Amino acid sequence: MTDTPVIRFDGVGLTYPGPPPVTALRDCRMTVERGEFVAVVGPSGSGKSTFLNLAGLLDRPTTGTYELDGIDVRSLSETERTALRGRRLGFVFQAFHLLPYRTALENVALAQLYSRVSAADRRKAAAEALRRVGLGHRMHALPTTLSGGERQRVAIARALVNRPSLLLCDEPTGSLDTSTAGTVMDLLAELNSAGLTIVVITHDLHVAGRADRILAIRDGRLSADRPSGQAASAPQEPHAHAG
Repeated sequence: MTDTPVIRFDGVGLTYPGPPPVTALRDCRMTVERGEFVAVVGPSGSGKSTFLNLAGLLDRPTTGTYELDGIDVRSLSETERTALRGRRLGFVFQAFHLLPYRTALENVALAQLYSRVSAADRRKAAAEALRRVGLGHRMHALPTTLSGGERQRVAIARALVNRPSLLLCDEPTGSLDTSTAGTVMDLLAELNSAGLTIVVITHDLHVAGRADRILAIRDGRLSADRPSGQAASAPQEPHAHAG
């Protein structure tokens, strides 16, 4: 398992039925190896969200093959896909999606509600995840009393609690100021250094520059694959040719 890519797309595409049909992603071929930190960049409408939905098992490709941890997901039922998503994937979104009337600990523990884990073990795992993101002292706080950065850390803890193979982050700093965004990216880099595979979807090249590798999507096509060091000073989305 350790040598198996976490993500392998082989000719993956998605066309939404019409009329007229709309092709959102075309012939995407890429891999994300275990332990990588990859950023996916592109302008609005480029296909980034479609990439996220496919990688996150929220949509099914209409062409090609997608393997998650070596598992070909094409033939899986919706129940099997849901179970695989719960075991192998963690999601972090721009809007946090925390329940305002639940404490940080309860929000994180809810991610294990449908697993075969006792309530006591859920709380223990949630507490461990919150400590991992530096919020051991805020476990019993409500989201309304937390800063934006703290709320995003709770969301990251919730994504980590099931020990996923892959963390998928959709504009994780989009609701944060520059300083707080840097702190959140520091946390993601720390988690990656500990071995977690991370894919960040972003339009922000400063965020992308924290990754090891950048994939650019434009007009539904994967159009670049470059070391992130080339992105930090780029004035716009990269236009390198696909490899």
